[in-house]
Amino acid sequence: MSLSPEQREYLQALGIEIWLPRDHPLFAGGGAEQGGGAAGKPGLAPPQVRPEATPTRSEAAPPERTTSSWEALQAAVAGCRRCGLHQGRTQTVFGVGKVDADWMLIGEAPGAEEDRRGEPFVGRAGKLLDSMLRAVGLSREQVFIANILKCRPPNNRDPKPDEVAACEDYLAQQIRTVQPKLILALGRVAAQNLLKTETPIGKMRGNRYRWGDPAVPVVVTYHPAYLLRAPREKRKSWQDLQLAMKTYKEAAQ
Repeated sequence: MSLSPEQREYLQALGIEIWLPRDHPLFAGGGAEQGGGAAGKPGLAPPQVRPEATPTRSEAAPPERTTSSWEALQAAVAGCRRCGLHQGRTQTVFGVGKVDADWMLIGEAPGAEEDRRGEPFVGRAGKLLDSMLRAVGLSREQVFIANILKCRPPNNRDPKPDEVAACEDYLAQQIRTVQPKLILALGRVAAQNLLKTETPIGKMRGNRYRWGDPAVPVVVTYHPAYLLRAPREKRKSWQDLQLAMKTYKEAAQ
């Protein structure tokens, strides 16, 4: 099967010309060892997948999804004063999407527009993220999107350790409630804080990790805002999406 219009649209936005044989495993359901390539060009090796990392933390068994518990968590986040970021926020950014989504996307922190609208990933970065989702046959409404932080740091600076710690339980509760089959960590800050590592994102890419117990597969890619600033890195995001699709298919079996 050839690439879908959505996938071609995304790859064209990245400036990538791609050719896949009709029996390419990504679309034919085969394994990664059968032909095809990391960027979709015949003869190139697929993204290297190293042994999955040991789970970074242990969590309690996932709770049942209930409207009341989810609403209670939303209310707790909305009124949170655990760190100093609450003093400068317009509103918290809880997250958006399906509560029972198979894919969960986790970014860094809200920006100015996200703080104003109360929704993660809006503006140019949000549009690029939407294109990335369409490339794997998904829409924003079919996934759940959250951030490491629920409040905007001043001047879009990196989150401080105490701020991450203050929000950590909120994010853990979201993950345990959604029970995704795959987590896609968007950007260095999200990946390093989620997986408790200082490994540079360039070395994290191409690997599969696990979060929690029961373990949820995690794939790391660049943040859409970074891709807008560094167009040369855009090709790598397609490799990451291929790995994410392969990992999801395996987890869903």
